[in-house]
Amino acid sequence: MTPAPTPEPTATLPLTVTRTETVADGVVRLTLTPADGRPLPAWAPGAHIDLLLAPGLERQYSLCGDPGDTSALQVSVLREPAGRGGSQYVHDKLTEGATLQARGPRNHFALAESPGYLFIAGGIGITPVLPMIAEADARGADWRLVYGGRTRASMAFAAELTARWPDRVELCPQDESGLLDLEGLLGVPRDDTAVYCCGPEPLLAAVEERCTSWPPGSLHTERFAPKVTEAAGAVDAAQAVEAPFEVELAQSGMTLTVPPGRSVLEVVEEAGVPVLSSCREGTCGTCETGVLGGVPDHRDSLLTADEQAVGDVMFICVSRCRSGRLILDL
Repeated sequence: MTPAPTPEPTATLPLTVTRTETVADGVVRLTLTPADGRPLPAWAPGAHIDLLLAPGLERQYSLCGDPGDTSALQVSVLREPAGRGGSQYVHDKLTEGATLQARGPRNHFALAESPGYLFIAGGIGITPVLPMIAEADARGADWRLVYGGRTRASMAFAAELTARWPDRVELCPQDESGLLDLEGLLGVPRDDTAVYCCGPEPLLAAVEERCTSWPPGSLHTERFAPKVTEAAGAVDAAQAVEAPFEVELAQSGMTLTVPPGRSVLEVVEEAGVPVLSSCREGTCGTCETGVLGGVPDHRDSLLTADEQAVGDVMFICVSRCRSGRLILDL
């Protein structure tokens, strides 16, 4: 992964909610337009934006509209009563006419070139897949979507997907057909097919397990929550064995010590160095930072094994150090 340029920490995009639509049980789609009349930033399938909903309440949502539409952005949000409050705020507070600030777009789930695609979506994980499907179809690629959900009524965009592509879209409501047949889908590796999967953690973990025999780089995933591993449970720096280490900030000319129990992000912020951040759990990619020296201890849920091995970027909200010292492009 190529290191991202350091963004302006205060750069935000003022947006107005111009339309709200219920697109499935518990799912609302928001159409957002620029509140100041400035052109919207360009984006590509797989991108997401950060919505600054309220002080201390910032969430990331996949863009699910048309990348060619420069007049509006669209996100779809599932109400999660047991969540941390973001989805409930969107459903209850972001009525038509409401204004808010956003950052991005940002893309860690880009659609790679491939002659064929297998898209696997679970529940609200359909949102980043929508523009991917349209792009794959426009490229003339061979593609298929397998889309699972609890019930047909809970599956956003199901009717329009099957109406437009009846031969390429397979709907699998769990109450009608059970769990997705992942062994049938992924049991035979193919070297001409990229697999894209987004959805709840059990689905992602099961897809990853069945793709271990596929060619390297075949599987692409996006998570809404930290990845769960057998070694350390949720990717959480506080749960793993830690040791202090130094970080040299190449641009700022500072050397700092990161103690056990604190993240690189926290220490850098305390030193007065501005860094964009959001989720603080290694899922959104906002705090991506270039690594100029040292070996990161990657604990995020974004980088592939190959990208981790390169070691030229890290997400400083959760990742630490394996070499005692890091040199960061900050």
